[in-house]
Amino acid sequence: MNLAQLMQQYADINNLNNLEGGVQTELSGIWFYRSSCGNSRQPLTYQSGVIILGQGQKNIYVGDESVTYGPNDYLVVGVPMPLECEAIPVDGKPLLGLSVDIEPQLLHRQINILESMGYITNKTPSDNAFGLRSVTIQPPMLDVCKRLMIALTKPVELAVLGQSLKEELAYRVLTSGEGRVLFDLAQHEGHYARVAKALSKVHHSYSENLSVERLAKEANMSISAFHTAFRKITLESPIQYIKKVRLNKARELIQLSGRRVNDAARLVGYNSVSQFSREYKRHFNQTPTDF
Repeated sequence: MNLAQLMQQYADINNLNNLEGGVQTELSGIWFYRSSCGNSRQPLTYQSGVIILGQGQKNIYVGDESVTYGPNDYLVVGVPMPLECEAIPVDGKPLLGLSVDIEPQLLHRQINILESMGYITNKTPSDNAFGLRSVTIQPPMLDVCKRLMIALTKPVELAVLGQSLKEELAYRVLTSGEGRVLFDLAQHEGHYARVAKALSKVHHSYSENLSVERLAKEANMSISAFHTAFRKITLESPIQYIKKVRLNKARELIQLSGRRVNDAARLVGYNSVSQFSREYKRHFNQTPTDF
């Protein structure tokens, strides 16, 4: 079977043929995605990790950059990225994919081993590292993805081999042409990792008063150096990034948790509901109450 067929087999076994979105699999940190409808270009946030499509196509837009990936590619996301995503079913078949979180402990353990053995990733300077890359899937990566999908349909095999398959997948990503995105993330002295630390603060404390000065201090950088590095990695200014994170979280609170508009605005850090509504409409092209 090819990867798409194995993903469809997983959907069949788990009664997921009506799923529109993602669901946690039996292996921690791995999510299965399916959508018959896809979606037009819309704002959302990609968390750091690896995204593998077995079927369908996605177009990602961040600022003036665009990234397209499909069954012959996978996406490496080094830092959480507010972006716009267009998901397109192909030939009438649903989109099928996996999203894999790579825990920092696993990332550091593998990088330490690789570096101790003299492995040098082919990378450009980390200051210029945009935090999202599409990678052509090579046979070893495709092979581990297929074996992972098979294990997800066999409880005993998953219990015995699941974690080792996840570790192998991380290794294949690290040693790929764009593995530097994750290498740089682990280098705490580099600008990439310092900005990533500040981004983590944004995603955990978005309701607080997050000034550029405070985030620069979190990254242990001067304000000017932080602002420059931040834009190179996220293609956004810190203020615009924070705004997008807050608005995306607010939409989740309204649409998924049933929160009222004024409650959602307050919970994501807005003091003015009218300002929140204006910025929400500008960002999503609809008012908070349209849903």
